[in-house]
Amino acid sequence: MRRSDPGTEFCVDIVVKGRKTEVPERFRKHVAEKLKLEKIQKLDGKVISLDVEVSKEHNPRQADRCDRVEITLHSRGPVIRAEAAAADPYAALDLATGKLEARLRKQHEKRHNRRGSGRLSAAEVVEVVPDVAQLNANGQTAAEQAAAEAVPTTRIGTLEVQGEGPLVVREKNHAAAPMTLDQALYEMELVGHDFYLFVDSDTKEPSVVYRRHAYDYGVIHLRTDPFAGSGAGGAGGALGG
Repeated sequence: MRRSDPGTEFCVDIVVKGRKTEVPERFRKHVAEKLKLEKIQKLDGKVISLDVEVSKEHNPRQADRCDRVEITLHSRGPVIRAEAAAADPYAALDLATGKLEARLRKQHEKRHNRRGSGRLSAAEVVEVVPDVAQLNANGQTAAEQAAAEAVPTTRIGTLEVQGEGPLVVREKNHAAAPMTLDQALYEMELVGHDFYLFVDSDTKEPSVVYRRHAYDYGVIHLRTDPFAGSGAGGAGGALGG
């Protein structure tokens, strides 16, 4: 659908689609009413189109967030995306719209601050900012070096955290009996999680099963390799592959 606000020449395409679910015409009309284009134009005057994707999770254990709405804003600037899940698509749309407007507002304020009149020219920086031209061996100014040295270091569990974070760390130790892949899938569904860590009874190695799309699952087997480089990408990547 294409919408434009009365009294303006601002026109934008709004594409509403469902992923493995039907989208009622009533919901499509609600999307056009909910996405206030006048407000969006004030925050981003270069917007071209809005994609709204609706999907449904059929797992009964996730009834409180079974409907997911993802909004993608395309413009001549960066793409901005917001998504939310709730018990029905209308509530999910409200949440996703609020997130989108918040991110647009943040981008707008960032652009506005860059254009502020308080910026200094290159010739003025050395005179106004103390020690700005004095760099250490790491390429830092004296002020940056002093700030870095003043950052407090906090130990949380086995990790050292510099500054205030935000970082929340929780460590848990579990005694786990080896199990088969089928048993691990059953345990994951039992607890209602999207992944489950277990010890494979065949290989005796730690493994992870995870939910991919709908009823598809994936499994990652972690194999010990003493010759693997410490700098290479390991098992800490995204599970969605």
